[in-house]
Amino acid sequence: MSYSVGRVAGFAGVTVRTLHHYDEIGLLAPSERSHAGHRRYSDADLDRLQRILFYRELGFPLEEVAVLLDDPEADPREHLRRQHRLLTDRIEKLQMMAAAVERAMEASKMGINLTPEEKFEVFGDKDPEQYAEEAEQRWGGTEAYAESQRRVARYTKDDWQRMQDEVKDWGERYEALMEAGEPATGERAMDLAEEHRQHITGWYYECSYEMHRGLAEMYVADERFKTFYDSMRPGLAEHLRDAIVANAARHGQ
Repeated sequence: MSYSVGRVAGFAGVTVRTLHHYDEIGLLAPSERSHAGHRRYSDADLDRLQRILFYRELGFPLEEVAVLLDDPEADPREHLRRQHRLLTDRIEKLQMMAAAVERAMEASKMGINLTPEEKFEVFGDKDPEQYAEEAEQRWGGTEAYAESQRRVARYTKDDWQRMQDEVKDWGERYEALMEAGEPATGERAMDLAEEHRQHITGWYYECSYEMHRGLAEMYVADERFKTFYDSMRPGLAEHLRDAIVANAARHGQ
């Protein structure tokens, strides 16, 4: 089976002019011609075009692509292995660049004008918007989500730093409570659970006792949240969940 230059251009997402140019410089000469002299490309030609476009995407100039493809010692499988290796390296670099851009976008959205060093200093290894897309999918239609978005859009660097300091102080006190063997149903644990609820209400949205219980279950069920709380002290996620439930019951909820 052979294909016209127009169909090949459509397959590959290039222009007919590009294919004509590749033919003129000897990089990709079609294997056949129609009776009218029109170019016809075979499956083998398409394989070569694919390799050309891989190398072009990776930034190789046409002259180097021709040398690579026309090496009589080259194994076609080696081309694929080399391209896979180069593409993997590029993907890793692009992912790092994308992550940096996303951090910059989030900082801009929150009105934070930071140097890269300050961004890492403020956010540490926990990005406040790390699960923004998932949060929008779960709660995007709720008033709580809308209120949270309105609030965080106004926060400054000092606001985020103060919030981080509050979380750190709360975590240290909860860790000390567990170290002392305080039960999750005890007064101190319930008081810290209430403080946790008030922190959410103060910084993000009005967090009812019912909503707080739902969050508590997520802290245990979702491995990412569990890891965050257990990083303060192993078992803290479940202890906090039980304290939140006990605190809600204490308030008749």
